[in-house]
Amino acid sequence: MQDKPLLELRKVRREYPSGDGVFVALKDIDLDIHAGEMVAIIGASGSGKSTLMNVLGCLDRPTSGIYRIGGRQTAELESDDLAELRREHFGFIFQRYHLLGDLSALGNVEMPAIYSGRSRAERKERAASLLARLGLDDKLENRPGQLSGGQQQRVSIARALMNGGRVILADEPTGALDSSSGREVMQILRELHGDGHTVILVTHEPTIAEQADRIIEISDGEIISDRHKGSAGGARALSSSLKRGNGLFGFFGRLQEAFHMALLAMSAHRLRTFLTMLGIIIGIASVVSVVALGNGSQQQILSNISSLGTNTLSIYPGRSQGDLRSARVQTLVPADAAALAAQSFVDSVTPSVSTSATTRYLNVAASSEVQGVGEDYFRVRGTRLLQGSFFDAESVQNYAQVAVIDDNSAAALFVNGDNPVGTVIIVGTVPMRIIGVVENNLLGYRQSNSLTIFSPYTTVMSRLLGQHYLSSITVRVADDVAMDVAEQAVTNLMTMRHGVADFSVFNTDNIRQTITSTSQTMTLLIAAIALISLIVGGIGVMNIMLVSVTERTSEIGVRMAVGARQGDILQQFLIETVLVCLLGGAIGILLALGLGYIFEAAEMGFAMIFSTSSIVAAFVCSTLIGVIFGFLPARNAARLDPVEALARD
Repeated sequence: MQDKPLLELRKVRREYPSGDGVFVALKDIDLDIHAGEMVAIIGASGSGKSTLMNVLGCLDRPTSGIYRIGGRQTAELESDDLAELRREHFGFIFQRYHLLGDLSALGNVEMPAIYSGRSRAERKERAASLLARLGLDDKLENRPGQLSGGQQQRVSIARALMNGGRVILADEPTGALDSSSGREVMQILRELHGDGHTVILVTHEPTIAEQADRIIEISDGEIISDRHKGSAGGARALSSSLKRGNGLFGFFGRLQEAFHMALLAMSAHRLRTFLTMLGIIIGIASVVSVVALGNGSQQQILSNISSLGTNTLSIYPGRSQGDLRSARVQTLVPADAAALAAQSFVDSVTPSVSTSATTRYLNVAASSEVQGVGEDYFRVRGTRLLQGSFFDAESVQNYAQVAVIDDNSAAALFVNGDNPVGTVIIVGTVPMRIIGVVENNLLGYRQSNSLTIFSPYTTVMSRLLGQHYLSSITVRVADDVAMDVAEQAVTNLMTMRHGVADFSVFNTDNIRQTITSTSQTMTLLIAAIALISLIVGGIGVMNIMLVSVTERTSEIGVRMAVGARQGDILQQFLIETVLVCLLGGAIGILLALGLGYIFEAAEMGFAMIFSTSSIVAAFVCSTLIGVIFGFLPARNAARLDPVEALARD
């Protein structure tokens, strides 16, 4: 026996709160255990033997007293330092095995080496070798539910040896086994002792305890006897057969395994995973769909606005539209329109004159507004042709007596349902042949039931009005030119031509800006509502993950017992939450895209326009929700006390 003990306890006391007082499980224990010993701790239920084993294995901390491992005082160690001791020096064999049901026998045995940072190939080779040594080489891929009690306990022993297991702590290793399996397990423990492992065995059966070299009896938290049967034997230091993984290699290895374990946990609880991500799916789908709907509706609104001619500049005589002298200003002439049409920023131009006249067809008469316009008027105003054709530049030049009527005029004049195209009507006293019918294009200042006749401005000026000047000129600005810039250019040109600003310019882009602003405000409002649903989904994820932590407390305890750091537990649960949110985000985006396809197939009148930025933002949002709302459950899991976690099975 070595002079310096491997495990040394001095006046170790462990108390637990109990009602208004405390329960003392260990009472000032003094104990030395040397390397290579096989020690049995025996006592009745409630005597404190399991508490003593938990303290020895760093699963629990003493309330007071000193506990040293190889000369290191455990009271001075942080949680991760204690995890290192459990990982690198201890191997635990539990009465109830504490195997993870989602993992195979090989996966359960590998677990301690994951937290040591060993490579996957190295882990698998050693785990398979240990299982083969224990007679389970044909059960590597079997899950715990497919193994007998004895086989599960042998898997537990292999796990205890994975990182070397200098000290084997066995808590009632035969308690849940039949006599035959119990004998096999004890034979394995004796062989391990013979190989130089320090074996500490907790039992209440004297026959099991007698197989140890040293028997410590405990009662009511006190050691009442400490009997040596013989020499410790095999008391030699053990070295691990594998190198520990350190640095970035070890970190990324643990990260990879945390990712793998998160996938396994999600797969094992598919319904719970789906319900967890349902709120995220709905939230992400809502946000992406609302943004796409907003973009699509805004595009449609702008298209409709453009069809009403809201990217136009209207030039009127007089310094302002309220100028009392505007009726006497006769300087706005067709040559001005021609000069404007030659400008690079202009898409098209139409001169305009207007008057009112009685229009007749057969015995039907109606009062109508006659618009004398240029051949580009219908492009300027974005007018839709229903029948026939528009008049052209030749008709304007030749003072042609042709007309294009709106659908209101067609309905009012042709009550018998005759085809208007090709028919001659009388406008005032001038006969005109109808060559086309257009859709009534509301411009705000015209009523929906007004009748409008469009004819070449030259015809209206010479045959109806007898004047040489225009009422207005309308300029359609090119789509890639800013309206305020175009307005300034028009003002400069007209001032130069007239020598004085005897005109006013009305910029209809104000209408576009107002409607666009309203559309954006509504989209933002609806998106904010959808964002609230996303936050609610995140809270749902947090709640279910908190429940998941409670359900998997025993798993967390096992991982901590085999050496998982708090950071490893935090990492695993955080990765799981982020994966749930990311997967929910991806499904939500696909759902939104599917909704867009349905909209397009159903021909709803406008399409949902998806932007890459909104989809990327959705993924980022999913990740942030996973991190933010998953942190609290993950932190709670990482802060669990190993011994308490193991007790909740």
